Parts: sequence; C-alpha cells; structure tokens
Amino acid sequence: MTAISTATHAENPLLDFSDLAHFDTIKPEHVTPAIAFLLEQASIVVTQLEAPQASLTWENFVEPLENVTEKLGRAWGIVGHLNAVVDTPELRAAYNENQPKLIEFWTALAQNLALFDKYKALSTSANFAALSVARKKIIENAVRDFRLGGAELPEADKIRFADIQEKHGALTTKFSENILDATNDYGLFIHDEAELSGLPDDVKQTAHAAARQDDKEGYKFTLHFPSYFPVLQYADNRALREKIYHANATKASELGVKAEWDNTQNIVEILKLRDEEAKLLGFKNYAQLSLVPKMAASPKVVVDFLQDLGHRARPFAEKDLAELRAFAKDQLHIDTLEAWDSTYASEKLREQRYAFSEQEVKQYFPEPKVIEGLFSVVQKLFSVEISVDQAPTWHPDVKFFKITKDGKLIGQFYLDLYARNGKRGGAWMDDARARRRLSDGTIQTPIAYLTCNFTAPTVIDGLIKPALFTHDEVITLFHEFGHGLHHMLTQVDEIGVSGISGVEWDAVELPSQFMENFCWEWDVLQNMTAHADSGEPLPRALFDKMTAAKNFQSGMQTLRQVEFSLFDMRLHDDYDASGTQTVQQVIDAVREQIAVIKPPAFNRFQHSFSHIFAGGYAAGYYSYKWAEVLSADAYSAFEEAAALGSNGGNTVSVETGKKFQTEILAVGGSRPALESFKAFRGREPSIDALLRHSGMAA
Repeated sequence: MTAISTATHAENPLLDFSDLAHFDTIKPEHVTPAIAFLLEQASIVVTQLEAPQASLTWENFVEPLENVTEKLGRAWGIVGHLNAVVDTPELRAAYNENQPKLIEFWTALAQNLALFDKYKALSTSANFAALSVARKKIIENAVRDFRLGGAELPEADKIRFADIQEKHGALTTKFSENILDATNDYGLFIHDEAELSGLPDDVKQTAHAAARQDDKEGYKFTLHFPSYFPVLQYADNRALREKIYHANATKASELGVKAEWDNTQNIVEILKLRDEEAKLLGFKNYAQLSLVPKMAASPKVVVDFLQDLGHRARPFAEKDLAELRAFAKDQLHIDTLEAWDSTYASEKLREQRYAFSEQEVKQYFPEPKVIEGLFSVVQKLFSVEISVDQAPTWHPDVKFFKITKDGKLIGQFYLDLYARNGKRGGAWMDDARARRRLSDGTIQTPIAYLTCNFTAPTVIDGLIKPALFTHDEVITLFHEFGHGLHHMLTQVDEIGVSGISGVEWDAVELPSQFMENFCWEWDVLQNMTAHADSGEPLPRALFDKMTAAKNFQSGMQTLRQVEFSLFDMRLHDDYDASGTQTVQQVIDAVREQIAVIKPPAFNRFQHSFSHIFAGGYAAGYYSYKWAEVLSADAYSAFEEAAALGSNGGNTVSVETGKKFQTEILAVGGSRPALESFKAFRGREPSIDALLRHSGMAA
C-alpha cells in the first residue's frame, strides 16, 4: 500500500465499498488517488495469480481476480456516471486524466498470457464438468475475450493494440464531450411571444423559466430534446423551426459554431483504429470482430435481415410520405416539405386524422401518476414490491428506490429523470453494482442507474407543477426500466453473467423493448393517468384514438432505424476510412438505397451519433431491430394468455410474467439468449409479431 496512505484511503469515499456510493461527498480530487490505489491493488493480485499454482481452482484463481477488478470497475463506474450526469471542468479533467490508466490496465489484463493459459487450463481440467453452468460460461467467455483482447498477438502487435485502445478511448470521450459542449452552449432567445404561435403553454413556461435563469427576458430554447423538439412539433413559425433544426442538425460538426467541437476527424480516426484493431486480430473488418460475441453470425446475416425489413417497410413508408406531402401542400400550404416541416406537418396530420394531439395526451401523464403506474405493472408481473429508499445522490432531483420480494431486498435503483446542463442527452440504464454471492455466503444485491432527459417540473406562481410526460417519454421510461429489471431481477450469483453481463449485445434490448408494449394497454394506462387539472384518468375514447394512431408513419420510422443500422454496418464492414470516400458519402449512399425522405445537405446526423461513436453499439445498432423481433414475439405470449382469459383477459399476466422472469430475466448471461428465448416461448423467434405490432403484417 505504497501509493496512498491508510489514512487517505479511509477518507476517500470512492474507496468505501461497504454499501451505497457516497455521492454527497465524492469530489473530483478523490478520483486520481482512488484510482491509483485500486490499480495498485489490482496489479498486486494479477502478479500473484501469474505465478505457478500447485492446483488451479475457481476459488484460488477466478475469485481473487473478480474481487479486485470489481472494486476497480465499481469506482470507475461512479466516476463515469458522474461525468455523464453532472459534467464540470474539474470532473472532466479528472476523468480524462485517469481514463488512459484504466484502458492501459484492462488492455494489459486482456493480453496477459499467464492468465489466459490458466483460464484455458481451467476449461480443460477435470474439475470443469463439476462447475455450475454460470461458472462454465464465465470461463468460456474469458477464453474468448482473451483472444479478442489480443492475448495471442506477437509482442510488438500487443504494444500497438494497447496504443489503439488508449487512443480510441480518448477519441470516443472527446466525441461525447463535443456533443455535450455544443448542446450546452446553444441558446435561442425569443422576445416576442407572437413568434411562438402554436407552442403549448407548458413549453413556453419552461422556456420563460430558462430565460429567467439566465437573467434575461423572453423565452430560451436549447438543444436539449425537451426544449427543441416541441418547437419542431408545434411552432407555426416556419423560420423558427428551420433555425433550431439547423442548429441541432449541425452541432459538433464543421458547420457548427465552434471548430473545436467538430467531430469530423474524430469519426475518421475512430473508424481507422477499429479497422486496424480488427485486422491485428485476424478479422477482415471491425464488423466481423464485433459480431463474435453476438447472436448474429456474420455481417451478411445482419445486412440481409435489415434489407429484408427495409423491403417489407418500404411500401408503407412511401404511402406515409405521399400522404404527408399531400396534406402539407393542401392543408398547410407548404409546397415543398422540408426536414424542419415534417415533424410539424406530421403532428397536424395526426391531429386531423385521429382527432387528438400529443399535447392533449400529455396532460394525462403527470410524473407521479406515471411512476406509480410503472411500479404497479412491475409489481404485478414479477410479484415484487417497489418503495422509496434513502441514499446520497448527485443532484436534488434524483430519487432512490428499493425492490423487495417477500420482505427481502433484491435490488435498488437511482432515478434521474430530467434534462439539465452538464448532463449527457438521451436515456440509459447503467450498472452501479452487480449481483454476486460473496465469500461469506451473503448476496450482494444489484443497483442500477436509470437516467432520462425529460422536462423538469415548473414553478408557476410559486407552486411546483409536476412534470408532464409525452406518451413517447412514458415509453422511454418503461424501456429503460426493462433494462433495469434485467439487471436487478437476476438470480445468477456469479458477477460475470449476472443481470445483463454476458448477454449478447443484440439480445440485450429484449427486456427493454418488451416493457414498452404495456404502454399501449388500456388496463395499464387507465391506472397510470390523471389529468393535470381535473385529475380524471385517460378517457377510453382518447385511448382508442391513440391506439388507432399507434402505427402512424410506422413505415417511415422503421426505415429510419434500418437506415441508421445499415449506415453503422457499412462503416464497419466495407468502408475504408483511409480512402477517398467520406463518411458523409456513406450515409448519403445508404439513404439513397433505403430512405424515402432525405434530409438536407447540411444535416450532420453522424456527428452526434453517440450510440456507435461513443457508446457500445459500433457494428451493433441493428440490435434494436434484431431484439425487437425477440421482444415482440415474447410479448405475444402475454397477448395469447390474455386471449385465453388468463388474469381476466389482462395482459399483465402473473403466470406468464413469472415464466418471463424465470427464463429471461433471472438467468442473465448464464446461457445463450436464443436458449433463454426458446425456454420461454418453446420455439424459435418469428418476425410475425413485430410486423403485426408495427401494422405491417401481410
């Protein structure tokens, strides 16, 4: 313990793993000493495990390595989470200072031949057969991951491989920081309320409050989704829509406001590094490397799947677009439908066709009622109880809850719902702590971070008005909670395959997309809605209109996802980042093949495509549609149970929910996802349910 004194160790909240993270006392200055100490401890254990052992067992080899690396992973996970939700210059500096050290350690660990040899020896030992299914899977995954981590490379190639990892990590972090900085920097101030014609009152109230926070009059709009999207959706002022669309579509690009936030070269360098990494490991390209631990067998299988889905969706998309253009011309006097018009025109068409607006629906989804309804569904489906819990948090808006079963704690989660400056955009679930059985036989229960970017409550005349969620935001909340359930309801006691750990990436969206379906069930919605003014639940007539409109423009929406997925796969399969073709030309070519509506030439969507350039979806964005086949088919089991009269015809079937929990959620990554699906459904997955749910069945 040379790098940090025992006293300093005791005072550093990042080094206290006894229970919950000390978010109330963690400061940027704690990061570097904590990481230094944990890296030192991990290196000591690795050195000990490299030495010859008279007998090799799970207990004397795998467990010590898991114990020390879990602490390092948990501490760095806290730092990474804070960097995503409360970004400050000091925290960013600490994160960027230590990230290369972590990458260096994990890369060296993945290339450690002595450890690799011991995992191989374990996998062929006489004791292997006696191990649990979960432990066997962890060892098999480790052998695979050592190979993918470069353990078998010549020494010179190992050095270059490590250099690639460090540079790649820095570039993806910079990519994300550029988007955040460009988003936080933008402010569009409107002083004349007449320019905001069409915008709902609550949107204007939020914009007015944002302006006052900056000590300015009028209304402030930003590039945070809850701020800019309502402008595109409702603003009658076409020039205003165009202005904010342009700002959002060009952020973090060469067309943005600051050259230092331009992600153009970051994208090129990231792609070059990925391609070089793949070739070092003997793969033709990064797509092939990426698919090794996934369900899909090859890039061709993925491309064929996407093209087939695109072919099925195209007639519906063409019909959607023709109707939208005709409506915009005849009813809105927009002769040429531009990108900044389509969301606005779509909302007007929806209102005319189905006689309701999203703003009308939004009034029935106040946050407290939505949360109560979500918890009710989960409690009924999986026979658990969810209640408020206490924990230090990183922001006053964050709430903390616990999940119990028969009075016994099985999981906890943080809920951070609102958009704010310094917080990365989007919505996600992350692992704060994983389930595992400790050496004393007790169970370490899992903890999750659930993060969204919804509109915060507003203060009107001194009174706090609860946040109102759009139905899309309700769906997003259910989606992320599905990920959380996968993490928290696991019954696997081995950390390497508990929860979402070890689950194939193209199957990890199954529980999240599965949960979305309940947002369309009358028995669910009538119990999770209350009008903001009257308190009345959602009227059945309005629900029926929503249901009728569920697949409104689903053809275009499906093609949009196919477009993004094919773009991702093309970049990592057959694109040469060192050649003359640009990334813009790749996405243009994909759009020419797939899209029915093409964005303007200045659109730089790829410059903020965090999923593939700063997240875990490189050569894996197709996973959303791939897993949607699984999730739609899984949900059809609940529909079938309801049709047979189970649970009084309600899709919230306790019996089917128990089987879903047992065969999908509980087993985590301890067995292949396809085996888990077949154990639940009794057969291979079929695309029929997805097409039916999307209104595209033959």
